[in-house]
Amino acid sequence: MPSLEPPRVRAALRPFGTSIFTEITALAVRTGAVNLGQGFPDFDAPDFVKEAAVRAIRDGHNQYARPYGITELAGAIAAHQERFQGLRYEPLEEVTVVAGATEALHATILGLLEPGDEAILFEPFYDAYRPDLAMAGAGWRSVRLEPPDFALDPRALEAATGPRTRAIVVNSPHNPTGKVFTPGELEVIAEHCRRHDLIAITDEVYEHLAFEGKHRSLAALPGMRERTVVISSGGKTFGCTGWKIGWACAPRHLSAGLRAAHQFVTFTNGTPLQHAIAAALRADDRFFAGLLADYRARRDALTAGLTAAGLDVLPVQGSYFAIADLGPGGDDVEFCTTLPARCGVAAIPVSAFYGDEPVRRLVRFAFCKKDETLAEGIRRLSTLRR
Repeated sequence: MPSLEPPRVRAALRPFGTSIFTEITALAVRTGAVNLGQGFPDFDAPDFVKEAAVRAIRDGHNQYARPYGITELAGAIAAHQERFQGLRYEPLEEVTVVAGATEALHATILGLLEPGDEAILFEPFYDAYRPDLAMAGAGWRSVRLEPPDFALDPRALEAATGPRTRAIVVNSPHNPTGKVFTPGELEVIAEHCRRHDLIAITDEVYEHLAFEGKHRSLAALPGMRERTVVISSGGKTFGCTGWKIGWACAPRHLSAGLRAAHQFVTFTNGTPLQHAIAAALRADDRFFAGLLADYRARRDALTAGLTAAGLDVLPVQGSYFAIADLGPGGDDVEFCTTLPARCGVAAIPVSAFYGDEPVRRLVRFAFCKKDETLAEGIRRLSTLRR
């Protein structure tokens, strides 16, 4: 018999409700729509990565791992950071393996910020940032990135910084906009962090999906390694989002805080999968070049299809996502909730990534899909023009 008691939710979490991804995915399932909403691949991880996981299971790597990650993975992450960003981390002291970038963000915020502290977020922002801050008893101030280019205004960054500001969250390549912060914008942020003594928390899960120039980590800028927590994961790069193997790279004094939280959140996770991601990170340059080329082709196919359907598509510099601008008076929620019935495609309203005054004319489509899935989605979207 169902309970008649109302849902009991901590007050700090009540404003956030159910994730928009959960709602749209459920709608896609109910209607049989092609799901170009939630950002997960509908294709499998590379065979060599899957085989490494199977081999680890068969070899008996099935018990608790070292709380901060098996030594093989910690070493592979450190080598990966040096290989691609020129950043050196001591594997056992400055690399922490966690349950996806989701937990890395949560443990970092919970472990480093005090109740009453504030963080700066770039709006629109990934939906987990504000609940993480709320659970830590911390607040936030937003810096709006305005379409169509979502450029950073240094004056807005300065205006958002107050006496309680302790951290800034930087997501590049950016979800949901597909923006990659320019070298000049990263330097503005770095200088701001140095001047105001801020911790930088960088969400870099799309680090290998920067289409117009190489991704650069904020931690690689002068004076930033010692004040930055670099967060990434294997899910987006290797097409295994369900494995939830993520990590945070940070100097010892910052690693201490996030580890203090991590030990009481998940403690450890996915031992055989950690072995597999260690093997994945050691892939040769051809793999990463091929990954980028494949996703660039998917981006180009989807953006061409959206344009042909009569939608105005904003520049896509990185990530899994393309943004369509419905124009003045557009209603992204109405568009996305009726799109499955109109043409059998699901997408995400970008207003879900804003705070109190959302932009309501932007819609996010994901292109991390098989060629045949994208082709069918594009075919269905073509009916919009008719």
